[in-house]
Order: sequence, then structure tokens, then C-alpha cells
Amino acid sequence: MMARVPHEPAANEPTGLAGLLGLARLLRRRPPPVGQTPADVVHAENKWTLLRYRPRPGGPRFRTPVVIVPSLINRHYVLDLTPGKSFVEAMVARGHDVYVIDWGTPAAEDRFLGFDEICDRYIGRAIRRAARTADTERVHLMGYCLGGTLAAIHAAAHPERLASLVALAAPIDFDEAGIMRDWVRTRSFDVGALVEATGNVPWPLMQAAFQLLRPTLPLVKAVSLCERAWDDEFLDGFFAVERWGNDNVSFPGACYRRYIEELYRDNALVTGRFTLSGRPVRLQRIDCPTLAVTFEGDHIVPEQSGRVLLDLVGTPHTRSIRLRGGHVGAVVSRKAATGLWPQLSAFWAEHERWGEPEHEPEPEPEPEPEPEP
Repeated sequence: MMARVPHEPAANEPTGLAGLLGLARLLRRRPPPVGQTPADVVHAENKWTLLRYRPRPGGPRFRTPVVIVPSLINRHYVLDLTPGKSFVEAMVARGHDVYVIDWGTPAAEDRFLGFDEICDRYIGRAIRRAARTADTERVHLMGYCLGGTLAAIHAAAHPERLASLVALAAPIDFDEAGIMRDWVRTRSFDVGALVEATGNVPWPLMQAAFQLLRPTLPLVKAVSLCERAWDDEFLDGFFAVERWGNDNVSFPGACYRRYIEELYRDNALVTGRFTLSGRPVRLQRIDCPTLAVTFEGDHIVPEQSGRVLLDLVGTPHTRSIRLRGGHVGAVVSRKAATGLWPQLSAFWAEHERWGEPEHEPEPEPEPEPEPEP
């Protein structure tokens, strides 16, 4: 039998009283402010608004605006956590004209808000407003998580509006949606009864389902906190993400019902049976440059569910980014700031003028007549 080797603490590892003081410090610590990048509301309707992040002095470097569609059940500021760890702050600094939809908080009357209203009309108005503000015909459209599903569906219905499409950890093939697919396809999951009983599906119920995907995650977080109680940079990032993760949004009932029945259960988007405002949605109609970003450790949107988009779109201009990490951490981490974020910026810069008519060459001037002798 092997003898147990005593743990030798690292030089900077708090022990004894120092460890207890570190835990006390955690209890006193307040969450850092989030969503601090300056922005203006350029459109407001029902509960949702369209935010435009203020360009740096001198205006945007790139003319085509970037419109971001977040998930319906999460706050948009996951992409604007804290100064120095904000995706939108970094994109503005690189010269992009960035817009994001803030879905707001649905009220009781929004239980009847349907998928077509959100995915077709709301996103359509956001795109038109951003294009009008930037004085362009097209926009770059990026959707994160469920927002990526909505963006892809809208792009298939209205491909003429887009200079590019980015699906960031977005479920497309719901036959490959992992445990979530298995749960919602069970006979005991009565989505109709749930919507009738709750109206808008409560966010604590959905959050509990996500937590069940990794039941040990709270314990892992607690251990990390204890081990790094003296690391201020880590703590700021940790508490910012935790604040966002516990600030969720209830799902409008009518939209949720169709989301579960037609996408999760019927996989209608991949099979070509999905419609938007009565129009068939065909992913092969997407003819703009398309980028799919997936993560190896994503337990919410498995890689194969998101990557299939590139096999279904009609454009030959496709690209895949596959990175290590999870559904959130790989998007908002320090590593993302030096890896993923620059790649997204470069993709938009590369396709800055995609779809614009070619400039006709100026006619050569006619030769001047020779003077008469």
C-alpha cells in the first residue's frame, strides 16, 4: 500500500488563518459593474431595444455594421462584461460599428408573443435600423446560442440583407442537441401544459435544467473560489459571469412552444419543414459568407449540432472555428480576447464590402480633336 504524500502548499497558496481570511474576503466582495461600454438606444419596441455602441473618436473604421442577436433567455451584456473583458468594447476599438439587441424582460402579456414576431419582424427591424443608421444596404449578422439559431433562420428567409453570418455556439441540428434533446422529447414533458400553466416559461425552471447538465459544477466553482480567493482579476471575472448567469429572462410562451415542438422535437430547420411568417425556411438560401464557431467542451450546444450549418448553406464561402472551452467561458475569457475575438474581427473585415455592386470603371476620356492647320 502506497504511503500518503503530505500536501506541500505552493509559495503563494494561503493556509490556516490566511485561508480563512480569504473566505471572509469573498463574502464581503461585491459583484463588479457590468455592461459599461457606452451605448445609445437607437430603436425601442415593446420590451426590446436596439443598442448602438458609441464609436471611437473619428468614427468607425469599417462601414458595414455588426448586428448581434443574443439568446432570448440570457442578458445581452455577456458580451460586455467588464472593461478589458468586453467583446463589444474590443470590436469598437478595432473600428467596427456594433449593434446588439437587448430583449428586455417579457411581461405577462408577452405569453402570446410568437416565433415569427421575434425572429422575422423584430430582428428584421433591428437589421434595417442598423443599416439605415450606418447608411449601408447590408449588415454582418451574428447570433450567440439560441440567438444564432434565430439569426440563421432569419438569414435563410432574408438573405439579401446580409454581408455575412456568424453562428456562435448556435444549435442548428437538434437531433444532435445532446441531453437537452432527450429531455424535451420524453412523453412526460408536456410543453402545452407548461405554457398554459405558466404563460412565459419561468427562467428559474430553465436555469435548473441547464444546471442539471453538469450537476457538480457548483462544487467545482466553490473549490476554484477557495483556491483563488486572493486573485482579484480572477474574482472580478468570476463574479461578473456569475452575475450574468443568475440574471436570466423568462421565455415568451407561444414562442417557446414552437421552439420545442418544431425545432427540438421535429428538427424542422434541418429537414426543411420550418416556416417563418408562412414562408419556407431553406438554409441553402443563405448565400453570404458564413462562419460557424463551436467549442469542444460545450455541454449546452454540442459541436455537431452547430457545425452542420456549413453543410446546409448555399454559399461556398464558409469557415469553421473550433476551439477548446465551454459554452460561455470560451467566449468571454482572456484566451478569447487573444484568440476568438481577433478572428471574428478579421472575418468581418475580410467581407466588409461583400454583396455590394462592383464599381464600374470610369470611361476613358475621348481624345481631344487635333487643331486644324
